[in-house]
Amino acid sequence: MDVRNQTLVSEFIFLGFSNITHGQVYLILVFLTIYLVTILGNITIITLIVVDSHLHSPMYFFLCHLSCLDICYSSVTVPKILANLLLQRHTISYNHCLTQMFFLMACSGSECWFLAIMAYDRYAAICQPLHYSHLMSPRVCMQAAIIIWIWGFLDSAIHAALASKLRFCGDNQIHHIFCDLPPLLKIACDDKFASEIAIHIATFFVGLAPFLFVAISYFYILASILRIHSNSGRRKAFSTCSSHMLVVILFFGNGSINYYQPSTGYSLESDTLISTMYCIVIPMMNPLIYSLRNQEVKRALQKAMESHRKV
Repeated sequence: MDVRNQTLVSEFIFLGFSNITHGQVYLILVFLTIYLVTILGNITIITLIVVDSHLHSPMYFFLCHLSCLDICYSSVTVPKILANLLLQRHTISYNHCLTQMFFLMACSGSECWFLAIMAYDRYAAICQPLHYSHLMSPRVCMQAAIIIWIWGFLDSAIHAALASKLRFCGDNQIHHIFCDLPPLLKIACDDKFASEIAIHIATFFVGLAPFLFVAISYFYILASILRIHSNSGRRKAFSTCSSHMLVVILFFGNGSINYYQPSTGYSLESDTLISTMYCIVIPMMNPLIYSLRNQEVKRALQKAMESHRKV
């Protein structure tokens, strides 16, 4: 059956920035700056990891994948936001909306598990140092990365397929700044049951399970660090985890607010701000956090800059 025959709307209207009548030029400049910093920052991280042999380790292998996801995150949402602000027409076609939702949820699901496997890498390095090379061998890392990517896109494909069967009965105003499943379900007029069940299942396997995996890993990591007698040893062990811990707090913290906020006291302005933080600002902050707080990345960056000056 043709997708267009299943809905009475052919496009959706974003209400996130609809109330902003003045200062759109400044908003465009802000989003454009964020997007450029996100792309350049994450490409820099990927380049450093590929070029510098000192960064050829499991932690940076997964960080490379995380940077790829952050680039995808921004590229899925920001260009459309910029185009709508420039044209002053906050709309998106039905098919484009489903496509945007598909890639957004695929990136989100994959990033949750990449952050989880990065926590396990720190656990193996600190708590199981004698078995680290076996637990995090190149083969294991590659297999984990492939499984995570497949899992993220498979989960997203299920949600997108169910969303394509939703009927909207003429209501095409999305209380959001991009297409995501929860806002679409709010305006759908029937056939929500399957999508809602899928969301509840995904809440555990894509959201809660990786978060618990991270929490358990860091419980053992902190226990091991506290058993280290020297203060310098504790600081050194903790420094290898601090960047990742900060990224985890930002990602899961904003994600839980974005997807699991209470329906009472709903505010379009607050939801727009939370969504902007979760899918647009955080992908920009991740490379900054790793470059400013990680000594190995800072040394690799300084080395690359010195080599560039000599050339």
